[in-house]
Amino acid sequence: MKQIKSSIKVVFILCSFFFYIEGNSQELQTLISDALTNNPEIKKFELQYGIASEKVNEVHALPNTEFGIGYFVSEPETRTGAQRFKISLKQMLPWFGSIPAREKYVSSLAAAKYEDITIAKRKLMASVSKSYYSLYTNSAKQEILSANIKLLNTYETVALTSVAVGKASVVDVLRLQMRQNELEQLKQVLAQQYITEQTAFNNLLNRDNAMAINVLGELTIPLEDFEINSENLRLHPELLKYDKRYQSVEQSEVLNQKESNPMVGLGLDYVNVAKRPNLNFSDNGKDIVMPMLSVSIPIFNNSYKSKTKQNQLEQEVLLAQKQERLNLLKTNLDEAVNKRFSARIRFETQVKNIKQAKKAEEVLMKNYETGTIDFKDVLDIQELQLKFQMHQIEAVKNYYVQTTIMNYLTQ
Repeated sequence: MKQIKSSIKVVFILCSFFFYIEGNSQELQTLISDALTNNPEIKKFELQYGIASEKVNEVHALPNTEFGIGYFVSEPETRTGAQRFKISLKQMLPWFGSIPAREKYVSSLAAAKYEDITIAKRKLMASVSKSYYSLYTNSAKQEILSANIKLLNTYETVALTSVAVGKASVVDVLRLQMRQNELEQLKQVLAQQYITEQTAFNNLLNRDNAMAINVLGELTIPLEDFEINSENLRLHPELLKYDKRYQSVEQSEVLNQKESNPMVGLGLDYVNVAKRPNLNFSDNGKDIVMPMLSVSIPIFNNSYKSKTKQNQLEQEVLLAQKQERLNLLKTNLDEAVNKRFSARIRFETQVKNIKQAKKAEEVLMKNYETGTIDFKDVLDIQELQLKFQMHQIEAVKNYYVQTTIMNYLTQ
């Protein structure tokens, strides 16, 4: 259990790498801390590790002590008297070094099980982060829709004034109102999606589904990306788990060799002897005590040879699985790096597009002063501006989601 306590320190160090948003990352780190404390999956792995660790105490036990008692129905006569009953006691002892070998094997299994906790915590941190960024994205989109609805209300007022003076038609007003209805619909759909995501998020923290979550008011892409050390990928717990399992197979073979040795048995037989009547001599009725030494020799030991072959094949399988997993993690890391770079490009492109859309909007509104406004063009520009804003938010989300994946793989 000391390993679990030390892992808590590692987790908090990882948190500092996961979330480097200036000024507002504390809320997310607090939520992750709560998730690591309360998530039932983490508790499940910790309990499984506790069971595996407790098995170390189990291996110290010796084989069952054999105790037997027998009564002579027909009492055999000896020179010193008739044998009445017999008591036997026997204890088999494993070969020298077998118990330490078994202890090391079970400890190696527990060490491999411990990596499941580390992996589960990393995955939970990533899941909480991704869900949090989804909530932020949803909330930001709702705010943008509200701002655009408010802008359309302003356009509607202008259109009604233009209709009154003959500069616009009623159709323009209807177009604006229909566009408002579409944005209201999108906003309501997002509100329902937010509730669904909020439920999923709270379930990760194992708390009430309706509990409110305070997401960031604004999230932007930093000017520079932090450095990624791809060499850390080889120290990922998903790979270390294969190393620990490989070591457990090595210990299994050591134990197999020990168990193929003979077992030594120590025993004691006691025979109760009755006195012979009408006779008087020194050993009359003397009981029999016989210490015993036995050896259990595995003459037909093909099973041990087969176990050795199985262990060799298992080690080869683990090496192949580790290499396969390493290749997959490398691919995932490279994909995350490229997607994050693409997210930055999209973000910067949308910033430019939004500025140009605002300039186009200003030109159209200035035309209103000269009496030549086309509300169809206004709606087109407004729709473009909304699309650019939505893409900008998605770019921010993708940037941080990919950063989360990169941190999961390398920190």
